[in-house]
Amino acid sequence: MSADARPVLLITNLVAPDRAGAFQALHHRENLELALFGGRSHHATTSVEDPGIPHRAISQREAYTLAASGRYRAVIAGTAGRTALPAAFAGARRARVPFLLWTALWAHPRTAVFTIAGTPLLRTLYRRADATITYGPHVSAFVSQRGARNVHVAPQAVDVAFWSATVDPAAARATRPDGAEFVALNVGRPARYKGIPELQHAWRLSEFGPPTEALTLLGETESEHGPPSPGVHRAGRLDPTTLRNFYAGADVLVMSAITTRDFLEPWGLVANEAMHQRLPVIATTAVGAAAGDLVRHERNGLVVPAGDTAALAGALRRLREDPALRARLGAAAAQDAAAFTFDAWAAGVSSALVSVGASQEGDR
Repeated sequence: MSADARPVLLITNLVAPDRAGAFQALHHRENLELALFGGRSHHATTSVEDPGIPHRAISQREAYTLAASGRYRAVIAGTAGRTALPAAFAGARRARVPFLLWTALWAHPRTAVFTIAGTPLLRTLYRRADATITYGPHVSAFVSQRGARNVHVAPQAVDVAFWSATVDPAAARATRPDGAEFVALNVGRPARYKGIPELQHAWRLSEFGPPTEALTLLGETESEHGPPSPGVHRAGRLDPTTLRNFYAGADVLVMSAITTRDFLEPWGLVANEAMHQRLPVIATTAVGAAAGDLVRHERNGLVVPAGDTAALAGALRRLREDPALRARLGAAAAQDAAAFTFDAWAAGVSSALVSVGASQEGDR
C-alpha cells in the first residue's frame, strides 16, 4: 500500500448520471476527490447534484490553486473547458505530483478556435503528461501517434445491473408501433454529428414503411430534422426505465453518426445500454463504440462507413430479413457489453496511477 494517504484530484466539468458509478468505483479504490467547474456537456443528460463522493464546485481559474495546493498525490484532468486543463497541468507541476490527462478525443476539431488554441495545447500535454487515460484503443492510437506515452484505457461503462435487468414483456411490447414486425431504434441528443438526416435517407432507401417496419427516434423533435419519413416515429426524451423498455422492445439500435468539423462521437453510451438488452447495433465508423471495439462487425452488430446511406440501408434490410442473425448478434452483444463495467473503468484509471507511483493499490 502507498504511504501517501492524500486523495487523487480529478478536475472535470460535471458528472453525468452514467459517470457517477464509475467515479464511485474509483473512489473506493483510490480515494478520489472531484473538482467540478460546470459548463457545457456533450452528454444527453444534465449533471447530478451529488455524485456520492467528495466533490467541490470551482471556477476554471481555481483549478491551478487547487492542483498546486499539495493536498493531492496526483491530478487527473479531462479536456473540457477553456482554461481548467492547462491550469490543472501547471498546478500539478507546481506541486510536483503526477499529472494524468483523461481524453476522449480521437480527432481534433477543425474549427478556427480549436486549431489556434486547443490543438497546440493538447499536443504539448500528450507529450508532457505523466500518463494518458483514454476511452478506448481508438483514442489510444490517436494520442500515441501525437507523442503520448504511458497510455492506459479506461473503458466506457454504464450501470450493468440496471441496463441488463429483465424487462416486463408487456412493457417492451407497448413500445412497438401497432403492426410493426421490425423496429429500429435511434437514441441521441439533437446534434448534427448524430447523422439523423442520413439515417432518414437510409430508411427511405430501404423502402421500409408502415405498418410492418418502424424507426423510432428518441431524444429528437420534428423541428430539428424536418417532417418524418413514413414509418418514422418520435418519442422524445425518456426516463431511464422507459428507455430500457424501448431497448427491450426493439430489433436493432442504429447509431448513424457522421464526422463534422467540430465533433466526432467519442463513444456513444447508448450502445452499452442497448447491448445489455440483447439488442444488436448498426454503427457507423464515426461511432467511438465501434472504433473502440465494443460494437464489432459480424460479432455483435454491423459496422458501415459513416455517411454511406446505401450501406446503412443495406444493413437495415439485412437485419430485417434475417431474424436468426439478429438473435445471434444480440446474444453476443449482451455477452460483450458485460465486461464494460464501472469497476473496469476504475481499474483502467488505477493502472495509470500505478504506473506513475500514485496508486493506493501498489503494484497490483
